[in-house]
Amino acid sequence: MKTIDLGSHRVLTGKNLEAAVSAGAREVVICDGVVLTPTARDVIRRTGLVLISNHTGGASPAPARQVLSPAPEKQAPPSSRPLPLPSSRLDEAILNSPEALPIKEEIVRVGKKLWDRQYVDGNGGNITYRITENRVICTPTLLSKADLTVDDLCLVDLEGNQLAGKGKRTSEAYLHLEIYKTVPEARAAVHAHPPHATAYAITGRVPPTCVIPEQDVFVGAVAISPYETPGTREFARTITPYAKDHNTILLANHGVICWADTPTHAEWYVEIVDTYCRTLMLAAQLGAPVTRIPPDKKAVLLEIKKRLGLPDAQFGLEECQLCDQPETTGGITVCPTACPHNRAGRCGTKSQDLESLIKTIT
Repeated sequence: MKTIDLGSHRVLTGKNLEAAVSAGAREVVICDGVVLTPTARDVIRRTGLVLISNHTGGASPAPARQVLSPAPEKQAPPSSRPLPLPSSRLDEAILNSPEALPIKEEIVRVGKKLWDRQYVDGNGGNITYRITENRVICTPTLLSKADLTVDDLCLVDLEGNQLAGKGKRTSEAYLHLEIYKTVPEARAAVHAHPPHATAYAITGRVPPTCVIPEQDVFVGAVAISPYETPGTREFARTITPYAKDHNTILLANHGVICWADTPTHAEWYVEIVDTYCRTLMLAAQLGAPVTRIPPDKKAVLLEIKKRLGLPDAQFGLEECQLCDQPETTGGITVCPTACPHNRAGRCGTKSQDLESLIKTIT
């Protein structure tokens, strides 16, 4: 079994391990404390590559199975083994690693796209990407997205502590970090102030479903979170109840935040929801009712969405409950109307209870 020594690397990327596999390696020697990027972990899972720690006193930090160090004659002498990097230098290495560069370039492109489409103004909006389990690349504060460069980006942990980078992290990092804590599969998030979606947010209106297929598939049911002071942990926690089932959340009196697998896809959802809200506004000026997608056709769209791995709060509803709600005011999730053959809706709210709730609200 061929072994390749990568013990001099403090950060291992997918490219590093792919090169080792291409060279015929089945085992790779790594240094103690090495950081594996997400693509490196993917290579390990896909190829079954075995990682061997060159530190015999501890377990391998990698998610691969534990393997004992090789025989003494194959092991590097203690004096030549790399010492673990101080955490600050390690974080700088991650932020400036070859794997991070294309991600940072994508963040910059997304920032300029947000600016060009007038979804942000001044220094507004922010973009993040979760590069490791506990490290997130984010945009800095007090910088226009039109002027953003890769050198401006910084690295934070999931508690909002800045680990690396020249610029000071965005004050709204907590909002993004709350998504990563609540939705483990989320890898990127974009917060912006697109005018039409924000118009819905400041009037407390939730756009309906079952109108435009692209909206229903890629965004779906939109949530709206209550207002809190931006930049605070309290503000971040307002989205906790919604993040798992909604990749797009309107922020009351503020804007919108979207999460996805990449910054580009998260920005797409910002585009989709803002275009949808704009279309609804234009349709309202025509003075005619908006036609709705039939429930059986909406069920087909939900199946497509499920195959794409996208979240939706409408998964599990009966077909007759998918398109019964008009545009609603406020962030309260209203229980779907009960189907004729089933007196109770999915929420289990009785009709008299719902009427009482409506009276209380109005």
